[in-house]
Amino acid sequence: MLEAIKSLFGIDKTDYAALVKQGALILDVRSKSEYSGGHIKNSVNIPVNELQHNLSKLKSKDQTIITCCASGMRSASAKSILLNNGYKNVHNGGGWNSLNKKL
Repeated sequence: MLEAIKSLFGIDKTDYAALVKQGALILDVRSKSEYSGGHIKNSVNIPVNELQHNLSKLKSKDQTIITCCASGMRSASAKSILLNNGYKNVHNGGGWNSLNKKL
């Protein structure tokens, strides 16, 4: 149970840089205005409140996806949305700024 909670909130030892090198998609779920104020290079912006209706913008349910936002709360919600829609390899990267430093 504790591992599931850690994973949900991005508190894990995942090697995000390796995932990105292997083709993982970084999905930034902040608002468009937050995203325009700064983001991870090559990330895709779909605000969490629009994610359910924009799943078709994501390549494949088998693709590795790393969600991020400002603090990790919205990215945790996005991870749940994706998992509930059949996406199999989703990681909560937490806050975009701290995730960017791990890449």
